[in-house]
Amino acid sequence: MEEAQQKQFQLIDIITRYFRGDEILSLGDLGVVRGVNKPQYTKKVEEILADFFHVERALFVRGAGTGALRYGFMSFLKPGDQILVHDAPIYPTSKTTLDSMGIEAIFVDFHQKEKVKKVIQLHPELKGALIQHTRQKMDDHYDIGKVIGHIRSMNPSLYILTDDNYATMKVEQVGVQAGADLTTFSLFKLLGPEGIGLIIGKADLIRKIEKMNYSGGSQVQGYEALEALRGLVYAPVMLAIQAEVNEKLVSNLNQGIVTGVKRAFLANAQSKVVLVELTEPIAEDVLHYANELGAAPYPVGAESKYEFVPMFYRVSNTFLTSDPTLNKKMIRINPLRSGTDTIIRILTQSIHKAQAKSQ
Repeated sequence: MEEAQQKQFQLIDIITRYFRGDEILSLGDLGVVRGVNKPQYTKKVEEILADFFHVERALFVRGAGTGALRYGFMSFLKPGDQILVHDAPIYPTSKTTLDSMGIEAIFVDFHQKEKVKKVIQLHPELKGALIQHTRQKMDDHYDIGKVIGHIRSMNPSLYILTDDNYATMKVEQVGVQAGADLTTFSLFKLLGPEGIGLIIGKADLIRKIEKMNYSGGSQVQGYEALEALRGLVYAPVMLAIQAEVNEKLVSNLNQGIVTGVKRAFLANAQSKVVLVELTEPIAEDVLHYANELGAAPYPVGAESKYEFVPMFYRVSNTFLTSDPTLNKKMIRINPLRSGTDTIIRILTQSIHKAQAKSQ
């Protein structure tokens, strides 16, 4: 919580160095302003975020995190190129982009330093690496900074792009602060507007992306940039509260407070959530009844501004790909803005109803 407060205070301090007070109390400007080819407020907010993340440039793009990743790939990859990825299911929208660009993914276990070294040596034509900050499999535990360092030491010419969706404002450093060339994430997941993504990192790569988005219809407008900034101001403390609830919930569930729960544990899947393993294969019915009891049955933007009741949901597709049996006996819970009492009440009643149905 202390670190989250400091992030909030730091961001506010930087904002006051770029905006006058009356400018903050406006909704921003519109249009392709001569000389900058974007709204002036958009440009100012990008400068603020570059300062906040200690990077050379920041750029808003449309398409949320997916769009940001796509432009990140396009800044250094061409059809037929190869990119290094973790030996795990690639996030579906990232895979779609790589497939549509004709990019070959070279898989290696990022936990195995020597294997990473061997694969890089065997593929001198590699152009870059994609590293997802949050976990793709339940047993993932690699340190993103160490992975970036390993890759850099083996081939300094490789471009490193990190997917920091669900990690930004929850971690001390995002990928580019740990040595990557570009970091991308969705601002919709950080209480911002729909469809807006951010790319931060090396100025030369971001200039290429900026040229790809020359047209007026591609520009993020000033009111959207300010809305994204307002979301970021509130995100760190809100996410810290959510993290505290997660930890308390796991502790309570593992003390046997809810009959029908075998165990619970924290996971970054992809957001930080509680995975609950049930004693019976009734996960689908539990989710059905949780919805009736007021829990959100699916995400909107995954931690977006619209999501405040706890979410009871199936485990992620990437987890199911690695172990399809999880679909019957495991659910994930994201507290969002709720407390443990609400979650335990809904979970207890949902399990009771599901067990009664199965008998």
